[in-house]
Order: sequence, then C-alpha cells, then structure tokens
Amino acid sequence: MSVRVEVLLDDAERRAALHEATLRGLEDIPKQIPAIWLYDERGSRLFDEITRLPEYYLTRAERGILEERAPEIALETRAETLVELGSGTSEKTRLLLDALAVQGTLIRFVPLDVSEEVLVASAHAIAEEYPGLEVDAVVGDFERHLTALPKGGRRLFAFLGSTLGGLQVEHRESFLRAVTTSLEADDTLLLGLDLVKDTARIEAAYTDSAGLSERFQRNGLANLDRELGSDFSQGRFEHYAEWDADREWVDIGFRSLVAQVVQVTGLGIQVAFADGEVLRTSISAKFRRDRFDAELTAAGLELARWWTDSNIDFAVCVAVPSDGYLPM
Repeated sequence: MSVRVEVLLDDAERRAALHEATLRGLEDIPKQIPAIWLYDERGSRLFDEITRLPEYYLTRAERGILEERAPEIALETRAETLVELGSGTSEKTRLLLDALAVQGTLIRFVPLDVSEEVLVASAHAIAEEYPGLEVDAVVGDFERHLTALPKGGRRLFAFLGSTLGGLQVEHRESFLRAVTTSLEADDTLLLGLDLVKDTARIEAAYTDSAGLSERFQRNGLANLDRELGSDFSQGRFEHYAEWDADREWVDIGFRSLVAQVVQVTGLGIQVAFADGEVLRTSISAKFRRDRFDAELTAAGLELARWWTDSNIDFAVCVAVPSDGYLPM
C-alpha cells in the first residue's frame, strides 16, 4: 500500500485553537460553541444513526445523486487526484473513486481531516480497496491548509455532506475564496448543498421523533463539561432547532430555562445566561441556486454543473475558477 500522512495540525495546536474559538464564542452574541464539540466518538456514532432516520433526508438524497451522476462527474472533471475536504470515513467518496477509476484517470487520493486517528484509518482502508492508488492523507483544517495540499495533475476537490451549510455566511465566503486561491486552471470543486424547502420537513430533520438529534446535541454539552470542566446543568437547558426564514438556516442549540451562571474552569471564565437566552451549537444553511451562484461569482468561481434529486431536496454541483478572476 502507498499511504503517506502529513501532519499540518498536531493535537496540541488543534486543542488550543478549539479552546480559543470556544472562548470567543461564549463571549459572542448570541453565545455559541464550535460544532466540533458535538463530534467525539459517541457523537459521531449518534450522528451516523441520525443519517439513517426517515426524517433525515439529506444523506440519502446526496448519495442518490452521486450514485446516478458519479460517471458524469468523472467524465466532466477527468480528475487524476480526488481531494476530499473533511474526509471522515470517506463513505460517499468511494462512489467518486469508483467512477474515476472506471474513467481511467485516477492516480491519487488526498483526504484532509482534523482527526488524525480517523484519517489514518480511512486512508489505509481506501488504499486496501484500491490497489495501486496513491493515498496522501493530510491532517489539517480545511479553512487553513488548502494551499498546502499536494499539487499536480487535474484535481477534484470534494466538499460533501452539506458541510458548507454548517459555515456562517462570512466563513462560507472566506472558505470559497480560499478554495479559489488554491485551485489551479484544470481543477474543479464538487459541493453538496441542502436546498430550501418546506419548513416542517427541514425542522423535522433536526427534531426527529426518536430524539436522536437532541441526544446528539446534549452529548456535545457533556463533552464540553468533560474537556473544559464546565458545569452545564442539562436540566436547565432545553434543546431547540428552529428555521430562521430571514437567514434561511436552521438555528440549533439550547435555550436557558432560568437565569444562571455556568462555570467554565478550563477557560477561566463564568458565563451568565438570562432566562430564555440561547447557546447556539450549530447552524445548517439551506441554499437556492440563484443566490448560491452569486456567492460563487463573488468568490471567483462559476457554476459549471448542477444536479438535484427527483424531489429537488438536495443538489450536487461542480464549480470552476472564473476566467480573469484576480484574488483580493
């Protein structure tokens, strides 16, 4: 097997950055914590269960599009290197790897993720499944280390799972600009986007009847308590997931049931919550084609292809660098 691992973000640096982001978030209005707190080992298992629920249409819709369109994506991009941003276990990426292998262009796979343990395991699994494929795994942050990714040949950058929707507008803008700066002339970007639809269906995906979504979110608070010595009393916070029609995203987190003060020993702070005040744990933005096309244009990209499932719930699109774009 040909597997190389480059570490651009070690555990100490990752932890320090997370603590700093948490401190800033708890001092912000509204108060918020980075969504990464949700994804410890137990949280990742819970989220995997959520993706299989009837209410959670996103994963099924995206996978269905990729199953149908992966050969077209391979033909359109003729990618020699597949770069997966925020790779995780690389499940849906296998559909792209298979299509590119059949196309006959695939040479290398570059998964990027902040979790070295998960990344190394998935990199070796991919290498075993695809003999002769070069696997260059990179431990890093997709918002900071794009320019450090291996270059050469036509590259397809895949950012799937509606992960883009987890970024607030200003972060989304900076991420897309960073991608533009990183792309070379023959490179392409593949994105998965959840689309605006009926409010009840959107909210149901985050407030499922089995209660898994709430357990997933509460596990994030328990993880925060364990890592930072905080004392979030779970009985004093109620879970919420509400559609914000103005911002067109689902606002997800907790609402304080009483006025209270939470100690966060690991950060050396006390955090006061008013009765009814929220603590945001994540957002999930939904997209419209025309507005997202404008976002791509502002970032120096242009929409090349757009596919949806039959219900028009989800889209997978290809973007390419705009001709004549000059980075700011």
